[in-house]
Amino acid sequence: MRKLFTLMMSCIIVFSVGCSSNAGGDQVAPNGTANEPVSGGIVRTTMPSEPDNLDPYLSAASDTDAVMNNVFEGLMRFDENGEILPQLATSYTISDDSLIYTFDIRTDVTFHNGDPMTIEDVLYSYKTLAGLNGGEILSSKFKLVKAIEKVDEDTLTFTLSEPSSAFLSTLVEPVVPADYTQQSTAPVGTGPFTFNSYVPGQKIVLDRNDTYYDTNRMAKIDQIEFRIMTDENSILMALKSGDLDIAQVLSMSVPALEKDFNITSFPQNMVQIFALNLDKKPFDDVRVRQAINYAIDKDLIIEGVVGGYGTKLYTNASPVMSFWYNDLSQNEPYPYNVEKAKALLAEAGYKDGFETTIKVPSNYQTHVDTAQVLADMLSHVGITLNIELIEWGQWLETVYTGGNYDTTLVGLSGKLEPHEVFLRYESTYPKNFYHLRSPEYDAILEQAITETDAPKRAALYKQAQQFLADEAVAVYIMDPHLILASKPNLKGYTPYPAPYFDATKLFYVGE
Repeated sequence: MRKLFTLMMSCIIVFSVGCSSNAGGDQVAPNGTANEPVSGGIVRTTMPSEPDNLDPYLSAASDTDAVMNNVFEGLMRFDENGEILPQLATSYTISDDSLIYTFDIRTDVTFHNGDPMTIEDVLYSYKTLAGLNGGEILSSKFKLVKAIEKVDEDTLTFTLSEPSSAFLSTLVEPVVPADYTQQSTAPVGTGPFTFNSYVPGQKIVLDRNDTYYDTNRMAKIDQIEFRIMTDENSILMALKSGDLDIAQVLSMSVPALEKDFNITSFPQNMVQIFALNLDKKPFDDVRVRQAINYAIDKDLIIEGVVGGYGTKLYTNASPVMSFWYNDLSQNEPYPYNVEKAKALLAEAGYKDGFETTIKVPSNYQTHVDTAQVLADMLSHVGITLNIELIEWGQWLETVYTGGNYDTTLVGLSGKLEPHEVFLRYESTYPKNFYHLRSPEYDAILEQAITETDAPKRAALYKQAQQFLADEAVAVYIMDPHLILASKPNLKGYTPYPAPYFDATKLFYVGE
């Protein structure tokens, strides 16, 4: 006998953009009766970085995922509440020993190139990710997959080497056409939008998929443009001139926009992290790492850098994911204390401080501004923090993949699945750029991934967060709220607890 299983995650509030006076500029929305939804139109928005790769199996950047999740789909998907639901699967069952997952797949799905999606495409996709097609494993999330087998033309099974409470969320990874070799230049998926074009340094354009199989998620707009823009002044001018319809802005731009645009804000399920390379001296000394934590006034950063639009953090998790979030605010591990920081540095042999470098991705103004504040704060305890601005692609290669840095500052996107968050610190994880190597921490994660009792599992991930806090592995600063400016006649923007700009929810109303 098999048991039906649905993975539930904690909820996040869904916003619909409200009404206010209309902004000027070019009209790209269809006309209609005032405040009545109308079909069609083009939406122009921004993305803050160049895509690292359009091939979903080669991409690691959350900004790219947020865009391309409109194009690609997996057997499962996540909704705005963080719940994992069937997508290209119609149903699934799990064996009593939690080792065999059986999926029935849809038979009415067509890839964007016109080819029907078959069981062979599903097998190819997940065997490729799991390294079962003769190549290397492409995603460590599939390392427990021992076999993927076809049962019949619309049924397949996954056999795991041990139980994994995270496995269903793994299957949001996309299904792609078997042996298709042009995903990096002409991506083909099954989603509600098709790839139109990518102009490096300028934009990605997606078109509504008019033959999309899921009528409940059929897009209402005709097209969406994601313009690659990093300069806040340029974004502000584009909004005011009508060249953008909706965009993320910084708090300093709100006064100039709030009269003519709808302004909403909400946590992003993102962690702004000041990371320390534990392989580099003096960060191999926990006392130095603790001193740095004590030397940083997070409240001042939140107020000064993002105008108060941020939630202070103590762990590598946002309270958005309340079920497994460890709220340390009642017993804050490192309250701002300059004298305590100086004492710890002296105890570690750095009475006169030291000099180090922080590598910051230059396309994220919030991180650039935060780095400047950090440099000032650390100077008060004798630490000279030299700021090195680098391009996003270089950051991904040098820091995230290569682990070559002293300190860095970046926003780590939250995940629906806690294991994906805390696996980043596991000793053998390929992109553990902190270089934490702790058998104790690894043992916590190993126990958590096989624990199927939800409260017990949540307790283990809370234990992992306490460990990271005790060891001061990094400085967890804030979840910087996403501030959104939107034309008043554009509705439906919906935040998700994982990277996804859901263009299917957007629609215009008549003016």
